[in-house]
Amino acid sequence: MRKSIYLCILLLLSASITHELRAAGHEGDDKMFTEWKERVFMDSLWANFPEWASQQGYHKYDNRLNIPDDANAKTKMIFIEWVDAELKKFDFAALSDLNKTDYKLLQNFIKSTRFYTLEFKENEWNPASYNVGDAVDYVINNNPAPLDIKLKNLGARMNLVPAYYEAAKKNINHPTREHLDLAIAQTKGLIFMFSEVIQDSIRVSTLGDKEKTLLTERTNAALRAVKGYILWLKEMEGRLTKYDIRSFAIGKEMYAKKFAVDIAARYSADEMYQKAVNRKSELHNEMYDIAVSLWPRYMAGQAMPKDSLVTIKMIVDKLSEHHSTREDFMATIEKQMPELVKFIEDNKLIELDPSKPLRVRKTPEYMAGVAGASINSPGPYDKEGNNYYNVTPLTDYTPEMAESYLREYNDYVLQILNIHEAIPGHYVQLIYANRSPSIIKSVFGNGAMIEGWACYVERMMIEAGYHASPEMKLFYDKWNLREACNFLLDYGMHVKGWSQQQVMDLLVKEAFQQEAEATEKYKRATLSQVQLASYFSGQTEILELREEMKKNLGKSFNLKKFHEQFLSYGSAPVREIRELMLK
Repeated sequence: MRKSIYLCILLLLSASITHELRAAGHEGDDKMFTEWKERVFMDSLWANFPEWASQQGYHKYDNRLNIPDDANAKTKMIFIEWVDAELKKFDFAALSDLNKTDYKLLQNFIKSTRFYTLEFKENEWNPASYNVGDAVDYVINNNPAPLDIKLKNLGARMNLVPAYYEAAKKNINHPTREHLDLAIAQTKGLIFMFSEVIQDSIRVSTLGDKEKTLLTERTNAALRAVKGYILWLKEMEGRLTKYDIRSFAIGKEMYAKKFAVDIAARYSADEMYQKAVNRKSELHNEMYDIAVSLWPRYMAGQAMPKDSLVTIKMIVDKLSEHHSTREDFMATIEKQMPELVKFIEDNKLIELDPSKPLRVRKTPEYMAGVAGASINSPGPYDKEGNNYYNVTPLTDYTPEMAESYLREYNDYVLQILNIHEAIPGHYVQLIYANRSPSIIKSVFGNGAMIEGWACYVERMMIEAGYHASPEMKLFYDKWNLREACNFLLDYGMHVKGWSQQQVMDLLVKEAFQQEAEATEKYKRATLSQVQLASYFSGQTEILELREEMKKNLGKSFNLKKFHEQFLSYGSAPVREIRELMLK
């Protein structure tokens, strides 16, 4: 009730400010739109999505936590309808190019929120969507405020954690088995955060005894709520029958809609699927030619198989023997960071920012179970925050699992992974995104553009001669094949009803992946939808744009300028960036 009253007051104030802007005689809708989005919309957005605000480095609402109940859903939809009505007050044709893309991003935000709230309804079947890990972590670790202030805000947020998980229990019905298992594993990861990390912070703070006691009580209450949620999930798991379980596959119609709002590409899901099929065929031909050229060096004396895929696999398997040890895995990654920086600077591929170092760390427990490597970067309001390269160590793997993983991420592939995740991939792109003059583009980052950039630079670095060799080119093609197959398996599982065996056949026999990697990819596709399609989709559009720019500019085309101009627009959909750059 208090939040609904607050929202009503906020919207009235927002309407008043918008009226004030129009009455003040500003020059046209373009300036009014700029002031509206910066003065009115952004703070209204964060008031309604305080956890997201914390992740973006906007800490005004760190003391709030949305309770995922019916009242909150209604409040969210009131906000969305208000944004829609406000947008319609502006003349789109009168906006600048940068504001036109912001306008379209906000339209997609409206469309996306309506879709997720009214149609997709993940809150009803995905228990893993209820996780306060980021809501806590970003207050403590990515906030420059003094510890005492952070703890006071966090105390108010933690006070709402019990209600948060009680609401979650009421929402969940007919979960998928896969998301239920993930929720149990990830929620267990929160126990250490509440029992150790926050308690240690309270002890070293300079708060008074009463404040420390109150914070400790709220932390313990939050911990009990987390443990209670785990117990509730386990009880649900024990009593579920096959009639209660929902399939992870979302179906053709829902996939098409989710692809449209998540990817925002020039192409439909069906069209991009066909492009992935074609790319797989091209890569098989390229890889076979390389394998044939390498055969005498690595397979001397052995007859070459007639089956081209078997020939490729034998060469790939032989080269995969060269890899790090499980003990040195993270150290090997750390060592490669300065090598990448030097190559980029020597070849003038893109301007880097040495003032924002990248720190390699073990993946936090509450994030475990989805990806082996990922980037955590500060949001646009917290540009001086830490940049983390999260790496999942292999300490919990059996020797067989570790060997399989290390063969997959061998000496060649590990470098491509680091290009993708770190330099000049996600880490560099997100730094540029934070420089964008448009906060909208920084906040409403398009996943296909973000992942597409990371995939694009893999190819760009190989083209520029990074560790130039047929072996490296072979493994780049294998990695690019993986990206195309990511799309194929995601579409296949959710739209075509592929079985696990069909996925394993694709990944092991046609994409030459290790069994352990293929199994993890299948698991990942049961836990997400469309996200695995973003890599190939974004990369395809960026490469098409680059070739169009080369054709248009001829000899005046400059690769470094292309990269920096492309990233200057923030994390907007590639189709929107394309319009601006070609124009």
